[in-house]
Amino acid sequence: MTRCIHLAASFSDRIRKIPTRMSSLSAFAILLAWAGVCQATGTGYLFVSSEKDHSITVLDGENYEVVKRIRTAARPRHLQFTPDRSRIFAACGEGNAIDIIDVASLTLIDRIEGIDDPEAFEFSPDGKTMYISLEDDAKLGILDLDAYFRARKEKPDLTVAEISDDDEAMDEDDEDEEEEGDEGDDEDERVVGMTTVEVGEEPEGILVSPDGKTVFITSEVANMVHVVDTATGALKANIVAGTRPRRFALMPDGKTLWVTNELSGSISVIDLEGSKVVDTISFEPRGFRPEDVTPVGITTTSNGATAYVALGRANHVAVVDIASKRIEDYILVGSRAWNTTLNRSESRLFVANGLSDDISIIDTASNRVLRSIPVGRVPYAVLIDD
Repeated sequence: MTRCIHLAASFSDRIRKIPTRMSSLSAFAILLAWAGVCQATGTGYLFVSSEKDHSITVLDGENYEVVKRIRTAARPRHLQFTPDRSRIFAACGEGNAIDIIDVASLTLIDRIEGIDDPEAFEFSPDGKTMYISLEDDAKLGILDLDAYFRARKEKPDLTVAEISDDDEAMDEDDEDEEEEGDEGDDEDERVVGMTTVEVGEEPEGILVSPDGKTVFITSEVANMVHVVDTATGALKANIVAGTRPRRFALMPDGKTLWVTNELSGSISVIDLEGSKVVDTISFEPRGFRPEDVTPVGITTTSNGATAYVALGRANHVAVVDIASKRIEDYILVGSRAWNTTLNRSESRLFVANGLSDDISIIDTASNRVLRSIPVGRVPYAVLIDD
């Protein structure tokens, strides 16, 4: 792994010396070819996006010390590995961009510009297509990555956002004000390789089916889950869920979809064959008012036995037995638990706490918090390179 990092540093220097007249597609092709050397780095690093520090904090996976802070465009939120895990794509909402991070060298290497306020996205199974929630425009963006990079004449200037010490912590009220004041300007229509599908207002959560044939996307305002055929871009179904649906988990049978409902404090269990909600799981942690229970992030174990649900302002993670839909435990974590991630062995659950500026590390065998690690301001998502 050390050799890969050294190679990465050397290669980054070489990339900077590529003549500007060389097409960005050629440079990108070289990057992808080199990625084969180190595509499975397995560094063990944790990557945590920070909305207010405009950066991604990299933590050592053993001692949780800060390895590096990678500066990005403004307000990075959702993070995701490419299918080969050599790159991390970061949705930078206020930067109107998707930043691309090289995992081996821990550097910002590229950027997809002109995407208006991206929040969440997913890759197709082959990694050639991105499905992006375009929140301000009430659309699902479908970006052909090959077409985008082929048409681009040169790599953009990778300017990063300035950090202000005066920035206040962001909460959902801030997000609501921003959403109400912004009007989409159809900027996504000018992105080469991008097509769009109209959906309900304020789309957010996205999930691509394992076969790549279907995309699910939530609409926070319409209280709906939209089901989109990826081959045609047609809406196959519009399913009414709870109030302000946010994130998804597809069950192992491929026939059942769970969606968290932030403002109704619940999960809607959706039968995909019938395109309807067949059950509701409500969360009632002791000592919290119903309006404080705001579930968003959800992670399931690989065997489909357990779901972990971040309950937002209730400052807990719910542990749910999937088969019985019974809540087995509530684990106290930091302030405004937002998103959750399991490590590869599923022995640890990592929780991003947006208002206490830290992540909680949970031992899944005992359902106890082992440590809380300070990270950047308003952490949003956690990725693990293991």
